[in-house]
Amino acid sequence: MSVDVLNETDHQLDELELVALSKYVMQQMRVHPGADLCLRLVDEAAMEVLHVQWMDLPGPTDVMSFPMDELRPGRDGEDPEEGVLGDIVLCPSVAARQAAEAGHAVEEELLLLTTHGILHLLGYDHAEPEEEREMFELQRQLLLTFLAGRGRPGA
Repeated sequence: MSVDVLNETDHQLDELELVALSKYVMQQMRVHPGADLCLRLVDEAAMEVLHVQWMDLPGPTDVMSFPMDELRPGRDGEDPEEGVLGDIVLCPSVAARQAAEAGHAVEEELLLLTTHGILHLLGYDHAEPEEEREMFELQRQLLLTFLAGRGRPGA
């Protein structure tokens, strides 16, 4: 699995941890080992442009996902599809505000948003209550097991 991190902001972050989380989530979701993912961190102005262009919504947002080959989670007994998973765009300054409101570190918020973004790339959504329950429970489970394996607080 290939994970590229493009940090176009002044925000200092642990890129290795973002890569480790991304690979962990993709492995847990049985994504093909040759799949590619790109994490791009942008400022609020760049995120707002993307948010307006792709979602027709004003202002910056925390995370956006851009699937490429529309890969889906692998299933038991089946070989996963090869291809490019896609791009996740994160906005650290929006994540920082959300982290402060939630009472946790910015890095934890970025891990949460990365997990959320990968699930979107794999076809998960939260438009309907049942979809939201499924996606958010899976997101919580993936993040907690990753943090527990890394010996991080919050697990």
